[in-house]
Amino acid sequence: MGGNHTQIDFILLGITDSPCLQTPLFVLFLLIYIVTQVGNVGIIILVRVSPSLHTPMYFFLTHFAFTDICYSTVISPRMLADLLSEDKTISFTGCMMQLLTFAFFAISECHLLAMMAYDRHIAICHPLLYVTIISSRVCWQLVASSYLFAFLTAITCTWCTFGGSFCGPNSTDHFCELFPVLKLVCSDTHSSEMLIFAFITFNAVGAIVVIFLSYMSIIHTVLRMCSAQRRARAFHTCASHLMAVSMYFGTGFFMYLQPPSSHRSLDKVASIFYAVLIPMLNPFIYSLRNRVVMGSLVKCGRRIFSCWQHRSFLSSRTRTVHLK
Repeated sequence: MGGNHTQIDFILLGITDSPCLQTPLFVLFLLIYIVTQVGNVGIIILVRVSPSLHTPMYFFLTHFAFTDICYSTVISPRMLADLLSEDKTISFTGCMMQLLTFAFFAISECHLLAMMAYDRHIAICHPLLYVTIISSRVCWQLVASSYLFAFLTAITCTWCTFGGSFCGPNSTDHFCELFPVLKLVCSDTHSSEMLIFAFITFNAVGAIVVIFLSYMSIIHTVLRMCSAQRRARAFHTCASHLMAVSMYFGTGFFMYLQPPSSHRSLDKVASIFYAVLIPMLNPFIYSLRNRVVMGSLVKCGRRIFSCWQHRSFLSSRTRTVHLK
């Protein structure tokens, strides 16, 4: 991958070329971004302040929400700025950093989904050993390993993408992604494409294998339960995670686990879905479909209302005393 490593500015084509659609799309994506941040920050705060959520499952969920916050922030602000700006250029370094950080948080999320599946497997299949196996130390080790694997993969993929020579067209999609930027490299990219494909496949397929084996074991254990109520409760605890896995890996496989030459314009829709919409939907999936989270949310709401009511009462009483 030698050659002349010319640092050029890239032009982000944006979501649409139509001026009449840019303002409505700006408002739409701004609302999506605000909801994403509020929802995910809310999940993190709720887990922190609710003793009933101080379990490994919700520890992983806070990191999952954190990665959603970060990788949506890598994409959305720049996308919003480009919708209202005539100048859609991004520097070589800016494009490289956007790809690096996006890849890091996206791959971290991939591993976190696998860890959450493993957590559910231990909780349902080995409940008596759950506290021993999924200890606080093990949780931190698993999360740290996910960030380490993600960092190594993101560095490798970024180096493979930007290590060649850029001498031709410099227009890419609405943000800097692996394969759209790789298409702009003038030098031979075959070895880079194979290395990127291998790293992404290793991370994605490795996570999928952990999730698949975990759920096969869960299904086997649940079907052996005598109580229908226990079976329903066990399946219900996995529903949110399964929905998040389906959305994330469905769009991810469509985007990356296909030959680069077969990428089409439909990829732009898929990339918007997983970079913008999925981070917004995840808090709703893990709150509205989770009785424990909803119960904690209601308790926090009642606590806040009680504190506000108490302060209002004290304030009105103080005013009454002053008037007397």
